[in-house]
Amino acid sequence: MRATQRLPAQEKDTNGGLGMRLRLRRKVRSMSLQEVSSLAGISIGQLSQIERGLTMPSINSMTAICAALEMPVAWLFDDAGAPQDDPDDGIVVRHRRRRILDLGEKRTVKELLTPDACTGIQMCRMTLKPGGSTGDTPYNHPQGFKCGTVLSGTVMLEVDAKPYRLEAGDSFAFPATCMIRFWCVGDENAEMIWVASPASY
Repeated sequence: MRATQRLPAQEKDTNGGLGMRLRLRRKVRSMSLQEVSSLAGISIGQLSQIERGLTMPSINSMTAICAALEMPVAWLFDDAGAPQDDPDDGIVVRHRRRRILDLGEKRTVKELLTPDACTGIQMCRMTLKPGGSTGDTPYNHPQGFKCGTVLSGTVMLEVDAKPYRLEAGDSFAFPATCMIRFWCVGDENAEMIWVASPASY
């Protein structure tokens, strides 16, 4: 299957914003065209044309690009069928149009609450199922801050090797450069509002 399919002249830049979303996600992930094209197995030229709306990726290429950007393919099409009188203007995210990221074996589900165009800050509703965690290895980000509040359940948050037990109503904040990990405590789901600046997904 060909990696890309050139669109007729009259259809250029009318791919529903697919290319724009891929480019925005790449910028949020702080990845270069070279990095994404290498991971996805396509040329820089092809990726650039896709981002500019000049070509439409094949299913295989689209899947590979999304995998490189660590985003579900479904995020490209979440607005399909949205009412014409409810446009995505980069300000409001309707409940039915939240993007959902299921982390599978980590037993964690994230619902993005901020618009894609808002890259300076990102808020999500996070559900940690029993046994859900970020894993045994702490992680951090090179810049920014993180904060949030626990809505229900119990969460253990470790910041620079210091553990904090968080119950419903407790909140937190720390520089994104801190090494962190967190996990659900007990047999019930734990829910949090998690805010990161800048956006990380």
